[in-house]
Amino acid sequence: MKIKVGDNVIVIAGKDKGKIGLVQATFPKENKLVVEGINIKTIHVKPTQQKPDGGIEKVEKPIDASNVMLNVGNLKDETKAKATKIAYKLEKNKNGRNDKKRVAKATGEEI
Repeated sequence: MKIKVGDNVIVIAGKDKGKIGLVQATFPKENKLVVEGINIKTIHVKPTQQKPDGGIEKVEKPIDASNVMLNVGNLKDETKAKATKIAYKLEKNKNGRNDKKRVAKATGEEI
């Protein structure tokens, strides 16, 4: 999975198309991720000792990784957001080994 925790992504498909958020968690085996403010579902919570009233809560659920792309445009404004693919670039370090870096294909800048 090319998208990591902390990346700023834009949703490209689904009911939240066009929205921007930060990745909070990734699930590589299922190819899903949890994005802040995206795919919010309502769940009913039974009363417990910690929450004696129980009630209704809104929870962010995982979204498929194919429905999001990395955002390299304006990080807050959805009208100026720019989605891009992610490429990898190998660079030699001091020890002569290769370092694998993530690069935005649209701008060429390192992520």
